[in-house]
Amino acid sequence: MKSALPRWVDFALIPLLNLALAFFVAGLVVLVIGENPIEAMRLLLVGSLGSSYGIGYTLYYATTFVFTGLSVAIAYHAGLFNIGAEGQAQLGGLGVALVCLALPWPAWWLALPVAILGAGLFGAAWAAIPAYLQAKRGSHVVITTIMFNFIASALIVYLLVNVLKVPGSMAPETAGFPPGTFLPTMQEMLGRVGVSVSKTPLNLSGILALVAAFLTWVLIWRTRLGYEIRAFGHSEPAAVYAGISPVKITMVAMLLSGAMAGMMGLNVVMGFQHRLVLDYVAGAGFVGIAVSLMGRSHPVGVVLAAILFGMLYQGGAELAFDMPSISRDMIVVIQALVILFTGALENLVRLPVQRLFLRRRAA
Repeated sequence: MKSALPRWVDFALIPLLNLALAFFVAGLVVLVIGENPIEAMRLLLVGSLGSSYGIGYTLYYATTFVFTGLSVAIAYHAGLFNIGAEGQAQLGGLGVALVCLALPWPAWWLALPVAILGAGLFGAAWAAIPAYLQAKRGSHVVITTIMFNFIASALIVYLLVNVLKVPGSMAPETAGFPPGTFLPTMQEMLGRVGVSVSKTPLNLSGILALVAAFLTWVLIWRTRLGYEIRAFGHSEPAAVYAGISPVKITMVAMLLSGAMAGMMGLNVVMGFQHRLVLDYVAGAGFVGIAVSLMGRSHPVGVVLAAILFGMLYQGGAELAFDMPSISRDMIVVIQALVILFTGALENLVRLPVQRLFLRRRAA
């Protein structure tokens, strides 16, 4: 019945109504704990968009969510639900770290192409095993990918504690990267053209995320492979009848999905931390699922949803500071409500809107 709705309703109006409903319920929760929900919303918006400092952090978080959201979206178009972006991103960060530590790189623009290759290959390799089990053995990709998140976490702990840790150090992290691998920050890039902004972790990866979104759009909607991926995702029997190989599409879609999740390491590991630390992903792989759902698995929607969740992360931190009764956990509640209303309870809004449009057409 989705086809009964205009595209602008399906891709814009319904997500906005779901979002408004989520914030309305969140406002009721804020009211119950004794705070003014309107003031809380003002603080959240000011904290995330009210200064170059807030915007920088918002876009830094959004960059991470664009990569993980695109990862989930690519697999979704093939009818696959990749829950493993968290583990694939951890392995992608490992690939970035190994590249940056391999040589005394003289300049970031020399290290970056190799780091992109390392992030993509390690993320894709971690997605390849669940993809093979799904394609050849029938093991459900949801189960295998979520199990591989825990395996990835244990593997990174082992490597940082026993293999990659600096001798004599107690911190479970790699050595710092050579300065030649540091990606330029947005403050540095804008400063060269005379624009002054606050220093934030926002770096060149923000532009790379937009490029990745554009290339994803080209792949899914402008190439033969993308057509095969979408055809397979809509109807596997019809795709097989048309000569499309299920094994090929499953493997290719999951490899691309894992590679995109691995690209997250460029933003955090290479662009900000300049070393690999424990749990650098910090749940961003799971946030990518919500970003993809809210963005309808379209690159433009993913970018917009990523910015929204970036605002929640940055504005939520400022809100928790200015309103002590609203803890950081309250921001998690708001995120959960957004996920709930844009995912599980989507029909709560979709069905009434659909009936309204059907009545108008009948009239």
